[in-house]
Amino acid sequence: MNRHDELKNLVQALEADFEKFYDKGNNAAGTRVRKGMQDLKNIAQEIRVQVQDIKNKD
Repeated sequence: MNRHDELKNLVQALEADFEKFYDKGNNAAGTRVRKGMQDLKNIAQEIRVQVQDIKNKD
């Protein structure tokens, strides 16, 4: 699976937790959202580094 698919899947997996936290006030869902957002940040950083490496090879 490439990183793009991984990002899309993570966002889709978080949708239910976003709804539970923002619409229903479920604090446990908020914790899952925060962890998921941290994972998104880490994946995004890895992608940025990978793109920069590929760009610099040319």
